[in-house]
Amino acid sequence: MYYGTIKNCDIANGEGVRVSLFVSGCTNHCKNCFQPQTWDFCYGQPFTEETEEELFSLLAPTYIRGLTLLGGEPFEPANQRVLVPFLHRVRARFPQKDVWGFSGFTYEELTTDGTYPRCEVTDEMLSLLDVLVDGRFVEELKDISLRFRGSRNQRLIDLNASRRQGTLVFLPDRR
Repeated sequence: MYYGTIKNCDIANGEGVRVSLFVSGCTNHCKNCFQPQTWDFCYGQPFTEETEEELFSLLAPTYIRGLTLLGGEPFEPANQRVLVPFLHRVRARFPQKDVWGFSGFTYEELTTDGTYPRCEVTDEMLSLLDVLVDGRFVEELKDISLRFRGSRNQRLIDLNASRRQGTLVFLPDRR
């Protein structure tokens, strides 16, 4: 897996001060995507053990609330297979931090057998996230007043509450 950038002290991609990892590779190709260079699976730098150690170091301060995965597309199968073991290490090292994931795929696409990009580790990856921001960016639904998303079709899903209640639960500011 490759990644385009790591942002430290990010406040735009989830609640609180976060560390954000922008992975490379995306097959969605949303019209007017804000980072089309990340569609290329080899954009940026290889994700290595050194990259993981850098992320662990950035996550260590107490003022950092958590980790955010964006892209590109974290839920491309090739990316999921690298991110799942990494997320297990993040959870073991920082159990008090939360993990957000952004995906152009909907929760329903990620959880329905036989749909792309679902693969053998998708359920495990979802189990390691606290919040999923789902749905493709749709230019015609663009709304700059929305927190943490670019278009009105995108949803902020509280995965912990959803698992407890057995139905999708959205964060309060869902519009």
